[in-house]
Amino acid sequence: MALVKHNNNSISSITTPGSLAQGKMTLISSQTASSSTSIEFTSGIDSTYPIYRFEFINIHPSSTNVNGESFKFNLSTDGGSNYNVTKTSTYFYAVHTEADVTAFSYYVGGDLAQGTGDQLLSAELGGGNDESLSGEMYLFNPSSSTFVKHFMATVSESRASAGESNNYIAGYGNTTSPINAVKFSMIRAGENIQSGTFKLYGIKGD
Repeated sequence: MALVKHNNNSISSITTPGSLAQGKMTLISSQTASSSTSIEFTSGIDSTYPIYRFEFINIHPSSTNVNGESFKFNLSTDGGSNYNVTKTSTYFYAVHTEADVTAFSYYVGGDLAQGTGDQLLSAELGGGNDESLSGEMYLFNPSSSTFVKHFMATVSESRASAGESNNYIAGYGNTTSPINAVKFSMIRAGENIQSGTFKLYGIKGD
């Protein structure tokens, strides 16, 4: 980061600041879920930034399903009219339960092979009052008309089986059409996102 120079020698006597360094990550929009069927970002994803970052904070499901709830996303090339972009992806996770049981595994049920369905970000989210998930997802160069659209996500979830799962998901939307909308939701019909905060940031390149 470049030093910022001022027109005075003492901080206490600064009257005119120089050009302050600006952060490269810019908040575009924020949404709060409240028994929401889905959270959709249908604006702000364009050619302005080469990288977009989504944050999901304390996402809590409406279900208390003992087998766990599943959190997912999908992509759109038509502003959210349809979420059916063809995707190929991978999903693996590390688990440590409160009973001190550990596991590290590739999750076959969490990947897609040229599938247009929703991509899982979580498979066993607990529905207890104190359970939730938080994480981030990056979408790279979604406005490209030449390349496929890569995404990467990391999720920390409290599992229905009383433990921590750290999920790693990556893949690409296999389309050269610009992606301009993203939707987050729960997997089971009738379930919703009871609460949580979603943020969309744009990241400038060097």
